Amino acid sequence: MDLFDILKLIWGLALFLFGMNVMGNALEKRAGSNLKNLLGKITGSKAGGVATGAGVTVVTQSSSATTVMIVGFVNSGIMTLAQAINVIIGANVGTTVTGWILSLNGIGEGAGTLLKLLKPTSFTPVLAIAGMGMLMFAKKTKTKDIGTILMGFGVLMMGMTAMSDSVEGLKDIPQFGEVLLIFDNPLMGVLIGTVITGLIQSSAASIGILQSLALTGQVSWGAAIPIVMGQNIGTTVTALLSAIGATKNGKRAAFTHFFFNVIGTVIWVAVFCVLKAFVAPFASIIENAIPIWGVALCHTIFNLLTTALILPFTALLEKLVTVLIKDKKGINEIELDERLLTTPALALERCRVLTVEMASLAVESLNDSIRCLTDYNEHRAANIREDEEKSDHYEDILSSYLVKISRYDISNRDSREAAMLLKMIGDYERISDHAVNILESAEEMRDKNISFSGPAQHELKTITSALSEIINLAYLSFVNNSVEIAVTVEPLESVIDDLKDKLRVNHIERLQQDACSIDAGFIWSDLLTNFERTSDHCSNIAGTVIDVANHNMNLHESVRALSDSEEYEREYAAYSEKYAI
Repeated sequence: MDLFDILKLIWGLALFLFGMNVMGNALEKRAGSNLKNLLGKITGSKAGGVATGAGVTVVTQSSSATTVMIVGFVNSGIMTLAQAINVIIGANVGTTVTGWILSLNGIGEGAGTLLKLLKPTSFTPVLAIAGMGMLMFAKKTKTKDIGTILMGFGVLMMGMTAMSDSVEGLKDIPQFGEVLLIFDNPLMGVLIGTVITGLIQSSAASIGILQSLALTGQVSWGAAIPIVMGQNIGTTVTALLSAIGATKNGKRAAFTHFFFNVIGTVIWVAVFCVLKAFVAPFASIIENAIPIWGVALCHTIFNLLTTALILPFTALLEKLVTVLIKDKKGINEIELDERLLTTPALALERCRVLTVEMASLAVESLNDSIRCLTDYNEHRAANIREDEEKSDHYEDILSSYLVKISRYDISNRDSREAAMLLKMIGDYERISDHAVNILESAEEMRDKNISFSGPAQHELKTITSALSEIINLAYLSFVNNSVEIAVTVEPLESVIDDLKDKLRVNHIERLQQDACSIDAGFIWSDLLTNFERTSDHCSNIAGTVIDVANHNMNLHESVRALSDSEEYEREYAAYSEKYAI
């Protein structure tokens, strides 16, 4: 093996890592909505969590990527630590699939024709050409994503082939076999597996290197098994790095991954040493050369045995990381974690959850402010102001985070969702502001001992009832993604506009008849303005729901089309009768 072979090995590793990254990113993008569904189904069930972790890892082709994702979920409050532990265990099982795919390179020339077709060098060129064609000529984003997956897989396998070719000459060098004798010491094997995998931060690439060396026939089972165990420890480096700056639970999730592999390695290395020392048939077998599929087998058996060992004791594992990483006094505020941006679809789902929370605060504040007009309460007033501050905070973190998501290569559906949420948070923040404005009008009436006349109180009750209905309808249309509810908002908004105009005229008549004071008139005018603008924001929210459903982000166009329909006329007539003065 000369300098050029070493360069070829490095080149092959680079291609492997690049192909893995390209393929993994495209798979994540294509499966983004499915990942959201998987996440939503996670419960306290151990089996469900393990299955989810394995499934997501098969999709992303990286246990490190899955674990980094989980750290982000726990850090953002999407997932509890107990749920995360089960998913992380599943991720270790799911990552073994890659080794079996790579082991297809071991199909020899003497194999039958059908078997040869399974060898990557036989079908990879076809996949790569198909992928290139999709990327160059396809117009649909979905087809281009599939092309990217095929191209990434082709590059990955090209890198694997390059690594295998670069070390092929080692089988004829006796000194290489003597060097490998060092790794017959299990501790040395674990150490080298940990270091190499930690450096390249990819257990798949590390397994690929070991499988390439196995093709030389110089690597024994006894040397390979400890190295595979060490590779499982090395792959935790990525998650540990991702935990820097995370919350306590985020750090605990990362260390769960670490302890799972360390505990498994310590126990099974001890078992391996005992068998090697005291079971002669076992000691004899592990001296034989390991085939390429044997590396995948060792990787799979280790992770399955470790899962079987630790899964019944996940509660103890949770206690271990909780004791080691203790809570500090004080409550950590849930924020949007930058780590979630590695999976934009899930980051977007988290944004939607927070937007729903923000919307709920705005609706509650608006309804509470209306109650304060007739039944002022200090505690209620304090809650309204506190919720308005929270809404400002939600808007700050969500708007900047959604802009970051939009910069990623996301699907058209997710792009529309991000645009919708950006519009929503602005409207709900303004609704919270109007709630405070209404509260201030209530406080002014209380402080100045102002009261409305009987007819004005009746009119106030009518328009506030309409306002409560419209804000609840807008909220339900957003939360449920319901176009059926959304289309009922615009006619009600028009009725509120009509009410505002009629109530303003009525008030002027009362002023002229000295039935109302000028001070009450100023408050009345402010209230009508806030009511009308709040209903406008509700119209925006419902219109945005309709836009997203129709794949059209032109709000005014949607509203115009709706106002010309017979359904609109029926709803408008019904609301006009319901809220008639």
